[in-house]
Amino acid sequence: MAASEEEPEAPLEPLDIACGLENVPVSVWPPGAVPEPFQYTPQHVAGPGADTDPTEITFPGCLCLHHPCLPGSCSCLRHAENYDADARLRALGSAAGCAQPVFECNALCPCPERCANRVVQRGVELRLQVFRTRRKGWGLRTLEFIARGRFVCEYAGEVLGPSEARRRIRMQTPLDANYIIAVREHVCSGPVMETFVDPARIGNVGRFLNHSCEPNLLMVPVRVDSMVPRLALFAAKDIWPGEELSYDYSGRFLNPTDGEDGGRPDAGKPRKPCYCGSRECSALLPFDGSLFLAPEPPGMGQAGQAQETRPCPPQAGGREGAAPVVPSQ
Repeated sequence: MAASEEEPEAPLEPLDIACGLENVPVSVWPPGAVPEPFQYTPQHVAGPGADTDPTEITFPGCLCLHHPCLPGSCSCLRHAENYDADARLRALGSAAGCAQPVFECNALCPCPERCANRVVQRGVELRLQVFRTRRKGWGLRTLEFIARGRFVCEYAGEVLGPSEARRRIRMQTPLDANYIIAVREHVCSGPVMETFVDPARIGNVGRFLNHSCEPNLLMVPVRVDSMVPRLALFAAKDIWPGEELSYDYSGRFLNPTDGEDGGRPDAGKPRKPCYCGSRECSALLPFDGSLFLAPEPPGMGQAGQAQETRPCPPQAGGREGAAPVVPSQ
């Protein structure tokens, strides 16, 4: 080779949004595009004001050492089997307006890692891609077929105390993205448990999910080691390669609620438009006014959303999920 001849440039390594922290890389399209910087975490981390460390093991393990984990013998299965033989969630919403809590076997359980009651904790196992949408900023799509009921990913981030969550919301401007999620769970006739998660600074691939009025994902709180729920997203229908992944920020889809959006940010402040493009599009993104418990400073942006269901008596509890307002919408 002549001394003046240049060496060919080495091909660029494809960008992995997950930084090698998931079972499979999460690619980005178009090549060379880079979303806004954030610290990747596959699971929740404790943030300001959190009274429970989501990484702390607080549940006792089952005793299923020599037999499979089944209802009636496994203490982790409170009601029925959570997943079928293909690791698909059995209960996708309820016509009765209530939801069964989901507990998986945990780090103290002697059952094997491939136990049928260990699904969400295995992490992302599907080929996903973060991509630029035409009107909604960044989105998330699948590169492979996803069967109905299959676990897709979590919505993970900083677990916040309520004061910190509302402080962050109040500090936002109309141009700021709001990823904060408010989860409220009704336990029979007892108190309502609240969990606030913000993946804006520290989060996972779930932060790129957009809202749709006809979504293909359903959010289900799932508990593994900690009382802090993992916000797991399951396929609500069969999803084909190339489809954008989305869920209803209000929780109305397969997760009945008592009411609609809880008000407006303030008189004269327009609601954010919805660009989901579905036949059932409501034109505006869902809004939860309960996240505004203090006067808004000038320039305040919109808050996140909330969704809730009631427990099926006499079961141990129900679930409620909520969602972020992402920059795309």
